[in-house]
Amino acid sequence: MVTKVVMPRLSLTMKEGTVGRWYKKEGDTVEKGEPIVEVLSEKATYDLEAPASGILRKILVEEGVDVPVNALLAVITAPDEPFLETKIPAEVPQAVEKAEKRALASPAAKRLAREYAIDLSLVKGSGPEGRIVEEDVRRFIEETRGILPKVKEVIQLSGFRKTSAERVSLSFRTAPHSTIMMDVDVSKAAALREKLQVSYTAILVKAVAKALTEHPIINSMFEGNQIKIFEDVNVGVAVATEYGLVVPVIRNADRKSFTEIDTAVKELTEKARQGKLAREEVTGGTFTITNLGMYGVEFFTPIINPPEAAILGVGKITEKPVITDGKIETIPFMTLSLSYDHRIVDGAPAAEFLRKVKEKVEKGLEIES
Repeated sequence: MVTKVVMPRLSLTMKEGTVGRWYKKEGDTVEKGEPIVEVLSEKATYDLEAPASGILRKILVEEGVDVPVNALLAVITAPDEPFLETKIPAEVPQAVEKAEKRALASPAAKRLAREYAIDLSLVKGSGPEGRIVEEDVRRFIEETRGILPKVKEVIQLSGFRKTSAERVSLSFRTAPHSTIMMDVDVSKAAALREKLQVSYTAILVKAVAKALTEHPIINSMFEGNQIKIFEDVNVGVAVATEYGLVVPVIRNADRKSFTEIDTAVKELTEKARQGKLAREEVTGGTFTITNLGMYGVEFFTPIINPPEAAILGVGKITEKPVITDGKIETIPFMTLSLSYDHRIVDGAPAAEFLRKVKEKVEKGLEIES
């Protein structure tokens, strides 16, 4: 019996994944539940386990190739089962076929094409069945000399970076963005940070989570002709990694203490940077916080993480002069930027929500009230 190994769906929005490393090669014995291939999903790296014990008879997708969910990656058979290519299930998604067609070029030709950023579809192949060889690419370079600049480095869009690019494009295509900003006095938040030894991020997650319970329309998504308001308050925190932007999720943040949130943020951030986040740790978010303050950014326009209704951008803390009772004093301020989906909320309710976040941050220890 032929057992299929397919690209798993690791989140509701996942459409395709990237095949990373194959831990086994064709002909190897595998045990059910044993990791056989590394898969790069939308926001994490995942070890795909063998669905059955037997022999890994055929690997159909090579490392580094993007394929859609449910694409056939490999087949496993019983050790004593005769294997025929014709026994491979026929329902292989089109993207795999396209990947095979893209591979009609020699490795040397591909390397040279990457070096000069040449689209191989523009090169005429002289090899068997139109296969492109290195000499074909060199000929193309000679013919276009003076037109194409030499490229120092090519960064292939795959895995996290490819998904990030697609989701940014999706966000602008689907959600009409509008952004509002407010300065927040973080004097009490700073004192709270020192007292409890927690991060500003933990304080912001707590403030946002409590504000979402009071303004549930912000804790929602737009789908079809409906607005779906979530019962759970799951706050995502954007983390920059070498793989791209990842958003691990603090589940039920409204019911967690400052310390619990701070611990969760630290653990998830470390796992994100190591590429070890589990599926449940990057899915189910209902609101996102992204912080660029550590880079010296005072304010910016964050892009909504679809299908969420809004995202909060956090800027750096800056000392600003304030006149109080006729006296000038300096107070630490942080600028918060709220981008929201104008199909779901208008400016006034968005401003009310941001003002509530501001109030809670400025209350410090009284954030619960």
